[in-house]
Amino acid sequence: MPSLAEPSCPPAEPPERWWRTWWRNLSPTRQDRFAALAPLAAVMMFLLAIVVSFWYLRAEEVEREKEALRRDAEYAQQRVRLRLLERQEQIMRLARDLSNHELERSDFVTRADALISQYPELQAITWIDERRRIRASHAAPTVTSSQLRVGGEVLRTGDAANLFGLARDTLQPVYSQPVLTSDETVPLLQLQVPLAPQGRFGGVVLAEYSIDSLLRYGTPTEVLARYAVTLLDASNHVLAGTPLPPRSNALLPWTTKANAYQIPVSPVGNGLVLRAQAWRTSLGVVGSGLFWLVGTLSAMTTWMLIATWRHTRRRLQAQQALIAETNFRRAMENSILTGMRALDLHGRITYVNAAFCQMTGWSEAELVGQMPPYSYWPEEEHETLHAKLREELSGQVAPGGFQVRVQRRNGVVFDARLYVSPLVDARGQQTGWMTSMTDITEPNRVREQLTASHERFTIVLEALDASVSVAPLGSQELLFANRLYRQWFGSQTVGHLQLLAQAGRLPLQRASEGGDGASDEDGLMGLPTDSLTSAGPGNAEIYLPELDKWLEVRSRYLNWVDGRLAQMVIATDITPRRLAEEQAARQAERAQSVSRLITMGEMASSVAHELNQPLTAISNYCSGMISRIERQQITEEALLGALQKTAHQAQRAGQIIQRIRAFVKKSEPNRQPADVNHIVAEAVELAGIELRRHNVRLTHYVAARLPPIMADSILIEQVLINLMKNGAEAIANAQRPPAQRSVELRVVPRQAEEQDVIEFTVQDTGGGLGPQMLAHLFEAFYSTKSEGMGIGLNLCRSIVESHQGRMQAENLYNGSEVIGCRFSFWLPLA
Repeated sequence: MPSLAEPSCPPAEPPERWWRTWWRNLSPTRQDRFAALAPLAAVMMFLLAIVVSFWYLRAEEVEREKEALRRDAEYAQQRVRLRLLERQEQIMRLARDLSNHELERSDFVTRADALISQYPELQAITWIDERRRIRASHAAPTVTSSQLRVGGEVLRTGDAANLFGLARDTLQPVYSQPVLTSDETVPLLQLQVPLAPQGRFGGVVLAEYSIDSLLRYGTPTEVLARYAVTLLDASNHVLAGTPLPPRSNALLPWTTKANAYQIPVSPVGNGLVLRAQAWRTSLGVVGSGLFWLVGTLSAMTTWMLIATWRHTRRRLQAQQALIAETNFRRAMENSILTGMRALDLHGRITYVNAAFCQMTGWSEAELVGQMPPYSYWPEEEHETLHAKLREELSGQVAPGGFQVRVQRRNGVVFDARLYVSPLVDARGQQTGWMTSMTDITEPNRVREQLTASHERFTIVLEALDASVSVAPLGSQELLFANRLYRQWFGSQTVGHLQLLAQAGRLPLQRASEGGDGASDEDGLMGLPTDSLTSAGPGNAEIYLPELDKWLEVRSRYLNWVDGRLAQMVIATDITPRRLAEEQAARQAERAQSVSRLITMGEMASSVAHELNQPLTAISNYCSGMISRIERQQITEEALLGALQKTAHQAQRAGQIIQRIRAFVKKSEPNRQPADVNHIVAEAVELAGIELRRHNVRLTHYVAARLPPIMADSILIEQVLINLMKNGAEAIANAQRPPAQRSVELRVVPRQAEEQDVIEFTVQDTGGGLGPQMLAHLFEAFYSTKSEGMGIGLNLCRSIVESHQGRMQAENLYNGSEVIGCRFSFWLPLA
């Protein structure tokens, strides 16, 4: 047994931790840095844990919002679908009654009016027969004119025509697939229900829905209150409703909020898609007050740790900054281009920098200690510079400095500007004056050139024969006015504003007038200033009674030299030009009257022949009645019949004379809605006299149901008569046989220059027009007739163009042989 006195072994020491060894091996500086970073890392880890917690809660909330949005969108989709099915059932009942011949056209219109009045989404109901012809149609007042369907029309192109074929083939109700067009016009949703009397296709009933009204009245109000609901086409273009722009977290832009859900209104087969977007979602992680409280406390703790760490280095940094500042000031002093000079209170030079020595050409040793006159003063200006120095030493120099002339060592003199300020020591006492000197020779030269350029510019504007004025917006100040403006309106802005007001170019209201804090850079009416100043000038012609002048006014916006937005107005006297235009118009009217007189003079013999027939008949009737009365061989009934025939012939002669008088006396244009059939009838009546004289057959065709035109009937008759008379003369000159002596007049509607017009065509069988005649056909005083004046066709084209129409001529060919000529012109509808 071991002895009790034997000492026990000491316990083994634990092994040293590896991080303790690493810590002890670090230098004291690095230990301080790690010690300062440890609390910062702990605070950041705590903040990260809080962010992860809030992020998890936010994910749960987003899932709940998505589920509620999906549920409400499906409910709205079912309501819209149900409303469409209800309207479809009502249209099918209407179609069934039509198929069973239980409704007449008037009953159909009454039923359609009741449905449209009761259900706002229904815009139009149309009955179309199996030949695609519209039998009857009724539309709501909100339907545009381009979407109206008129009875008697035939469906040829468009969605309705394509849908018609599908309904005819399937004998089932079919919907259209509305698609937003390039001009962003929202189409109507169309439903065509076929009519199937006795099992055969008998047409369709076309119902047209307003997609916007369908969304407004079909979607539940509680859904519209919570979401922005829109209807889309198959290409996701918005057909109804106002969508919300995509929203994202401003602080965490990668976390886009899922606030939209869309579902097709598919069971009815119309291609519509319903989309719902939430108006507002929860604030999320960054909107939580607790999150911001924790974040703020963490940021404050981090800032305090960083501030403590930086405080230990501040003295060393201050010392280094002081050294750097001293070196910087010394380098700046040596590199500055402005000359610096210090004077004591008695005018002695105590300091000059390198730039001052470089300007004057003397070294620092030569300049320091000098008393006035200084060596860089020109001899001829000693007295002036002495006076300036006394003002400088007395502190009476203006803050803007003064200009002097300085002479370099080589004798060159230059202009300089001196700025003087007191030189104060560290105790706040003035010890002298510090002067800075700048060479302004080049700026003076540039200023002189600018002054000369301004004078030349002013001379040019003053010599203009147009009034030029510039005034800022919102002010009564006149920035510029040339000589002619001052001569007309004086030196006030009254004339400037009067020109703008009469020209309809008054300044727009500033966008900043409706709110606070807006500047001139905001422009006008929300437009940027640069877009206003770059816009082209607008022209207007006005009359000023006080000046008795016609003026052409041009205006534009521009940025004035001080940055203000101004409006320039240029007014040019165009009185001589307007007088010439008015005189030319009067001459044209006289020429039209002369042309009619010439035409009637040429037709005089034919008119006499036409009047001879009714006059001869009157004479014969009167002679016969006298003879039979003398022999007492006439009854009262026979006498009454003879008198009626005599009166008829007298009326016929009077009508001929009345038409000729109205045609010749017409002078002032009187444009009003005119009936095309009446114009053609009058022209054919008058021109037929001349055509019968030349043994020419006249045929005319006027399309049925032509709309009226806005025209002067007599002037258009003059054009037609002239063209038909020229055709008869061309046939006579070509010596055509009787079978080929014909003139044809056709009046039909057509499209020209993207508008609906009425086209008049006069076609003859004459010898046609030569190439030289075609080139000069419509020129004034050009004629192929020996007795012609050359103003007929020129006046015809002038009359047509004054009615906003166009006129042309072309030869007709049979192979290479000319068989006639065609003159045509068109006039726009009223």
